[in-house]
Amino acid sequence: MTMSAGNAAGKQRGVPFKPGQSGNPAGKPKGTRHRTTLAIEALLDGQATALTQKAIELALDGDMTALRLCMDRLAPVRRDRPVTFDLPKIETADDLPKATQAIMEAVACGELTPSEAAELGKLVDAHAKAIEVTDLHRRLSALEGGR
Repeated sequence: MTMSAGNAAGKQRGVPFKPGQSGNPAGKPKGTRHRTTLAIEALLDGQATALTQKAIELALDGDMTALRLCMDRLAPVRRDRPVTFDLPKIETADDLPKATQAIMEAVACGELTPSEAAELGKLVDAHAKAIEVTDLHRRLSALEGGR
């Protein structure tokens, strides 16, 4: 039995929801794990010690992949390090050149790496914008108060 195109049109779903709406507006609850993840966890449950021991044995036998896996767990790559650096106090826009000069001198003498200096530069820039906005607000308030 074949359906005609006119008969099938009423039974096809097409787009089930209006654009911008879903059948579950709250979405998936936080912390919900995928079925595959749950299945893998069930298979590995109770085997963590044995698998870890095997990875260590392989690493000790010279397997570079296993060695890298073990070392990544023992000593993960450090993303940032604390930077001890005396940045001059920045209270006004006039203090900004002193701060940037101090950062450049620290890079020149090897106290800071160029990437650390770039990050500090971003902080100085954000502080400069805060000073600028505060100054503009103060000036605008003074002008409006004079009316």
